[in-house]
Amino acid sequence: MLKSIYIAALLCLFLVQVNAQSLYIPRDVKKAYKNQTRSTDGKPGKNYWQNHGRYNISLTVTPPSRIIKGVEQITYFNNSPDTLKTLNIKLIMNIHRTGATRFRGTTPDYITPGMQVDYIAANGTQKQWDNAAASSTNQDLPLSAPVLPHDSVKLSISWHYELATGAGREGVIDSNTFYIGYFYPRVAVYDDYNGWDKLEFNDRQEFYNDFNDYTLSVTVPPNFIVWTTGTLQNPAQVLQQEYIDRLNKSMTSDSVIHIVTPADVAKNNITTQNPSNTWVWKADNISDVCLGISNHYNWDGASTIVDDATHRRASMQAAYNDNAADFHQAVKFGAFALNWFSHSWPGVPYPFPKMTAFQGFADMEFPMMVNDSHDPDIADAELLQDHEMAHTYFPFYMGINETRYGYMDEGWATTFEYFINQQEVGKQQAEENYKRFRVAGWINDPSESEDLPIITPTSELKGGYAHNAYGKASLSYLALKDLLGDELFKKALHSYMDNWNGKHPIPWDYFNSINSGSGRNLNWFFYNWFFTNNYIDLGIQNVTKIGMGYKIVIDNIGGFAVPFNLKLTYADGTTGIIHQSPAIWETNQKQATIGLKNNKTIKSVVIDGGIFMDADVSNNSWTAK
Repeated sequence: MLKSIYIAALLCLFLVQVNAQSLYIPRDVKKAYKNQTRSTDGKPGKNYWQNHGRYNISLTVTPPSRIIKGVEQITYFNNSPDTLKTLNIKLIMNIHRTGATRFRGTTPDYITPGMQVDYIAANGTQKQWDNAAASSTNQDLPLSAPVLPHDSVKLSISWHYELATGAGREGVIDSNTFYIGYFYPRVAVYDDYNGWDKLEFNDRQEFYNDFNDYTLSVTVPPNFIVWTTGTLQNPAQVLQQEYIDRLNKSMTSDSVIHIVTPADVAKNNITTQNPSNTWVWKADNISDVCLGISNHYNWDGASTIVDDATHRRASMQAAYNDNAADFHQAVKFGAFALNWFSHSWPGVPYPFPKMTAFQGFADMEFPMMVNDSHDPDIADAELLQDHEMAHTYFPFYMGINETRYGYMDEGWATTFEYFINQQEVGKQQAEENYKRFRVAGWINDPSESEDLPIITPTSELKGGYAHNAYGKASLSYLALKDLLGDELFKKALHSYMDNWNGKHPIPWDYFNSINSGSGRNLNWFFYNWFFTNNYIDLGIQNVTKIGMGYKIVIDNIGGFAVPFNLKLTYADGTTGIIHQSPAIWETNQKQATIGLKNNKTIKSVVIDGGIFMDADVSNNSWTAK
């Protein structure tokens, strides 16, 4: 009896230790907790702040010239408690300079002289600037007078740069079609836990920007159409009335409206016939703006209701070459996606007035736009567009620091892509797509770099980046969904999103928000998935007949807390499936015992992880002797 009590006490102590699993917290995050800018309940702390900019940008683009010229006025508001003696300016186009930090090899057509600042002033005082020396994507700008807490500074900047012909995220699509992104000098993020974001922008990492207000004026020759982030302010000044009417009709139409067709392009009379036209766009409280221009692209549009409470519609538009069969479907696909994301997963109304699919080369998301390549496989093209549009929520609704924590947005976009794909092609095909694109490359590569913990900062990764950010992170979110069930998972996810939309969450805000939103301490699960070198590999150790049932022992060789099915075949030829959620690994992450009461004789047992692909399937089956 005493021995039983002693064993029970040890087991209770072990369970307490497991449930009290603590997570590594970096020193800068601990400082944020101490300063009460962030909270251990997952919410922004009572002293949370973030800075803000007001950008008025004028851009001149004159194809076939590849020289982009810009002028901007920035009012930068210092909402921090700190006095800023220096601003950090991001010049992302310097990624094209010779010698820039890049993770991928490049070709000569990618190389340009980079960003050339022609004039820069702070509060009316011109600042010295040496373009030869300012070759980095981040440059400090010392100020004559510091920006005090809760004060602002006004910057005036003029610049130019040359678009690269080696098109990627931005650049020349053809001689009269450009995609223009990352095109303006901007003030880097100054945040509460890390200070200035001075990480170099490179050809793999992506967004970390403040939520700013933008007015963007784009001057182009006649017959060029401009598609961009935001809402067009002056359609009557840039478009002929026939096309304004079609555009307006598309804003309330469920079916696709062909705003500009090849026959219209041939008339050379779509825009007002001035020597040049200036298109004016506005977008507020958003993390970036981008644009595409062309004088020969088709233009389609439709809309869908994204918020049932207000009956608000969002516009879905597409700009593309007429010979791209997949893009003829882009508006139909996109309207479905906007509606589905708004009502199903994540189940948050699409927060912006429109979305545009632009045919380019990058397969890259931007606020209210995606720059996607042509894909002759229509189903794959739809899946790609789904993924890029899903980024609306992470990182544009949630201001994720992608340069440090890529898994906080790519993992979610991959997850939402998988969910919507089930609606489009069926569950079985969606699972095959997910395994092929997101899991197989990682689980079949046993190299050390592929098993680095997900929490490893993206900026410190080269090998293993893609699988950490996409597949492994997504699997963690899907495992969490299986653990909590759909209803509680969505409740916890919405808690996180409500806490941090329009702000800058970091991984610990996610962990804490999910714990609070679910009402459960899931640190054991987050530790297992984010802080270890685990992978997926289960094995059947033994199956033992005990009385009127069986004991099945499963070894967790790889270590990840994954869900799985046991497929049972009985001696009478019938079959059964037993599902196990990740909860089975909470108390012992190395081994689990499943007790099965069954009058039937089991002939064989097979572990089936589904999309949680197993590294070694040789030990996934057992057959009675």
